[in-house]
Amino acid sequence: MSRAFNFSAGPAVMPEEVLQQAASEMLDWHGSGMSVMEMSHRGKEFISIYEQAEADLRELLAVPAHFKILFMQGGGLAENAIVPLNLSQGGAMDFVLTGSWSQKSLKEAGKYGTARVAASAQADGFTTLPAPASWQIGSDSRYVHICGNETIHGVEFHELPDLKALGCDAPLVVDFSSHVASRPVDWSRVGLAFGGAQKNLGPAGLTLVIVREDLIGHALPHCPSAFDYKLVAYNQSMYNTPPTYSIYIAGLVFQWLKKNGGIAAMEQRNIAKAKLLYDFLDSSSLFENRVAQDCRSRMNVPFFLRDESRNDAFLAGAKAANLLQLKGHKSVGGMRASIYNAMPIEGVQALVDYMREFEKTQA
Repeated sequence: MSRAFNFSAGPAVMPEEVLQQAASEMLDWHGSGMSVMEMSHRGKEFISIYEQAEADLRELLAVPAHFKILFMQGGGLAENAIVPLNLSQGGAMDFVLTGSWSQKSLKEAGKYGTARVAASAQADGFTTLPAPASWQIGSDSRYVHICGNETIHGVEFHELPDLKALGCDAPLVVDFSSHVASRPVDWSRVGLAFGGAQKNLGPAGLTLVIVREDLIGHALPHCPSAFDYKLVAYNQSMYNTPPTYSIYIAGLVFQWLKKNGGIAAMEQRNIAKAKLLYDFLDSSSLFENRVAQDCRSRMNVPFFLRDESRNDAFLAGAKAANLLQLKGHKSVGGMRASIYNAMPIEGVQALVDYMREFEKTQA
């Protein structure tokens, strides 16, 4: 079987080595006589899987000891509610709007407190990032929320904002769903980070929450028990049945990342992949990327054909060339190439070669 290059925004491409290992262990994990899917989450076999995955993730992301790592469910959309249930204390929260996902976060948080817009790039069509110095953060803010990388609009914070330098004592909450493990995290600037695993770390079903200990224990009275960070942390993510198989696969991805040089090496690979694609787009007369260069995403590259009547032909040719899932999100149109950690540079080169040939034949 010939595997295609899958540019899906998520669930997304997985390391082939991980898939092969999972396949080999499907019926019998390490001589246990059981598939991981069949294990009790409280049995010694799965506990060993969980503990190794947590330790590997803490090492990979250099998570400080005073942060808790929680393995939860519900994805980023659920965390848009779970974060304010735990951190808002019914007060005000400030949001920096940089695309569709931060807009969703703002709307959901408004059900649990006062959700305010600290800054917005909507007037620019979400092709830029508002400068932190321009953010209007209230002195009563419980937290400041950003989406570190917007998968739909293709903008990314290349450096996390330093709220203390802005005179703000509120913790920074980062939705890092689509660029977790693609670059280092400056934890001195973060209070909480969350993200679904289905883009860079594994299959759908697992949601990571990495939260500073002092922010735990303030959940609203009506917060469901399974969503209370204090209860989840106290029970080592076993308060309810966790997504066991997704944790297992994520653990294999963590081991794959370590084997391939860790986060620093992955960042350099991602820089090279993104540069390859953006350099072509910037030199093209048929294709264009509309995001300001200083905030272009390394993970999700939206692009457009200047003549959109050729969209269908482009997608049909891409599919024939085994380049899949390149259609842009329905809310913005165009095309999008998601080039997460597991996408090899050969996949990006194949895409650029196809685009170059398509441009030549369509001239």
